[in-house]
Amino acid sequence: MSSSLGSSELILNPDGSIYHLNLLPEDISNIIITVGDQNRVHEVSKYFDSIEVQKSKREFLAHTGMYLGKRITVISTGIGTDNIDIVFNELDALANIDFDTRQIKDTKKQLNFIRVGTSGSLQPGIPIDSFLMSTAGIGFDNLLHFYDCGHIKNQELELALTQYLDWSGHNIHPYVVDFDKDLADIFNSNRIRFGATGTNSGFYGPQGRTLRIPPAIKDFNEKLAAFSFGNTRITNLEMETAAMYGIAKLHGHRAVSLNAILANRATKEFSTQGHQTIDKLIQYTLECIAKSQLV
Repeated sequence: MSSSLGSSELILNPDGSIYHLNLLPEDISNIIITVGDQNRVHEVSKYFDSIEVQKSKREFLAHTGMYLGKRITVISTGIGTDNIDIVFNELDALANIDFDTRQIKDTKKQLNFIRVGTSGSLQPGIPIDSFLMSTAGIGFDNLLHFYDCGHIKNQELELALTQYLDWSGHNIHPYVVDFDKDLADIFNSNRIRFGATGTNSGFYGPQGRTLRIPPAIKDFNEKLAAFSFGNTRITNLEMETAAMYGIAKLHGHRAVSLNAILANRATKEFSTQGHQTIDKLIQYTLECIAKSQLV
């Protein structure tokens, strides 16, 4: 029998719920939609036929309910890869650790993570208010470097990108993790574009935006947009996908990121109907789940 996890490693609240998310194992489904914004949780769950769980703590709000026969959890992660580290590790713990014995279960449960988020396009040909699926997450943050993760990365694409960028002098060492193709097939249609998604740790400098502080890399977006490797182009930038793909795959879960393109960085456009675009993506996501074999 494996040793039990210490109280400083698996941290539980007095009611037995996991520390940050305030959830019990029975509170979550195997189908989990992640959103950044707390308010977007309500925008998803308003389409549910019924809601059985509504819990929150800090920026983490979770609803679990039924939609056309599918039990679905929708949870807010907040912004950034640091929050993905918390949310995805704790969701896995809810599924695969026995909280009574504090031991990892012998039989593991596989979760299905679907991100419904917003993003900015780097390519002029990807219009605002379109939908894009991330075929790979390219992390310009450092989260996955803290894990033993070489076996889950797209090493070929990572090496080609690292050599092309030559940004080691800026302490940027990108990592690359692919989406789960089987899960992605559920959401594949002529309404979806595809591309590799860059993930970074901030919204301004780390995404090439300048207000008053000059950037260290002046051609950040242009350099990313010009990269190609085979059929792969970096199409958009956001703040969660690469970490989501990495942590999910390390745990043996499946993940796909669906992006509502609200900005085009190349053409300097920003959507004037962002709320409607996100709502359409939410409805599309739920419809695809309902038609799928996910349980």
